[in-house]
Amino acid sequence: MAQAQITRDPFGNLPTGEAVDLYTLINPSGASAQITNYGGIVIALYVPDSAGVLGNIVLGHNDLDAYVAGKAYFGALVGRYANRIAHGRFSLQGAEYRLAANDGPHHLHGGRRGFDKALWRAAGALGPDGPTLELRYVSDDGEEGYPGALEVVVTYTLTDDTALRIDYRAATDRDTVLNLSHHSYFNLFDAGASSILDHEMQIFADRYTPVDTELIPTGAIAAVHSTPLDFKRPRRIGADIDQDHQQLRAAGGYDHNFVLNGKPGELVRAARVRDPSSGRAMEVHTTQPGLQFDSGNFLDGSIVGRDGAVYGRRHGFCLEAQHFPDSPNKPHFPSTLLRPGQDYRHTTSYKFDAK
Repeated sequence: MAQAQITRDPFGNLPTGEAVDLYTLINPSGASAQITNYGGIVIALYVPDSAGVLGNIVLGHNDLDAYVAGKAYFGALVGRYANRIAHGRFSLQGAEYRLAANDGPHHLHGGRRGFDKALWRAAGALGPDGPTLELRYVSDDGEEGYPGALEVVVTYTLTDDTALRIDYRAATDRDTVLNLSHHSYFNLFDAGASSILDHEMQIFADRYTPVDTELIPTGAIAAVHSTPLDFKRPRRIGADIDQDHQQLRAAGGYDHNFVLNGKPGELVRAARVRDPSSGRAMEVHTTQPGLQFDSGNFLDGSIVGRDGAVYGRRHGFCLEAQHFPDSPNKPHFPSTLLRPGQDYRHTTSYKFDAK
C-alpha cells in the first residue's frame, strides 16, 4: 500500500492577478481529491468502483476561469449562509439586515460574492487520519450585508478509509448568523455525463421542511411518510420524481431540506447513495440538523463541464449538510445565531465504498 501524500500546483490567476493553487490529496489506496483555495472548491474526487477502477464522481470544470464565471456552485464551500434567506433580510437584536437578492427576490448561498468566490489562505499537511488541507478566510463586518467580522477555518481530510471529511470552525466579534455547507454535485457513475435517476437514495429523516413556489420554507415541519419525499428505505431517485405532488411541482423535482433523525450536534448518519452500475456508494454523516437533497433540476445542458461532459437535467445530485433554510426568519427552526465567544464547530463526512 502506498503512502498518503499531498501536492500543490498552480491553477491560474484571478482577474485581480492573485495566484490560485490546486492541492491534490491522495490516500494510501490511491483515492484522491483535488481542491483549490479559490472557493474551497473540490475540482475532482477519484474513488474506486466495484472492480477497483478509480473514477471521478463530482461535476466541475477544467480551469479556473470557468469557476470564476460560473454560478452553479460546483464543489464549493458556501456561506455565510448556505441555502435561502427570504427576501434577503432578517432581524437580529432589533436591527434589520438587508442582504443581496441574488435568487429572484431572495438571498442564496451568501450573496453575489459568497465564500465560493473568496480566495482562502491554504496549508496542506499529512495528519493522523490522512492528508489535510486547511483553508482560512476572514469575512469583514458588513460583507454581503452580514454583521460581524467572522474568522472561518475549514479543513478537508481525505482519510485512509476513503472518506472526504470537512471540519468547519468559525468565530465572530459581533452577533451574526452563520450556516456553512459544501456544494458538490455528485454522480457516482460518470461525474455528470449521464442521469442520476437510477442511483438508489436513502435519507435517514422522518420529516422535512415543505417549501412554497419560490423554494422558501413555509415554516411547517412535515412527515415524509406517504409522500414522494420518503427515502427512509433505499429507492431509485427517479422512482417518484415526476409524480404530481405539490412539493415536486414547486421544485421541479427534489430540492428540499430533510430534518435528520438524531440529536443536533451529534455525528449522525444522514444518507446513503449507491450507483448499481459502478457499485460505488457514498454515506454521509454530519453534526448538522438538516440535509438538502437537490436532484439537479436546474442543470439544463447549457454547461459543458470537466472533460467535455454536458451537464443535462438531473445529471448530478447534491447532499448539503446544513441548518434549515431561512432559519433567521423562522424562530422555531434550530438557531443559526453565533455570538462572540462561541465556537462554531461542525463536521460532515462523505465516505465511499464499492461493496
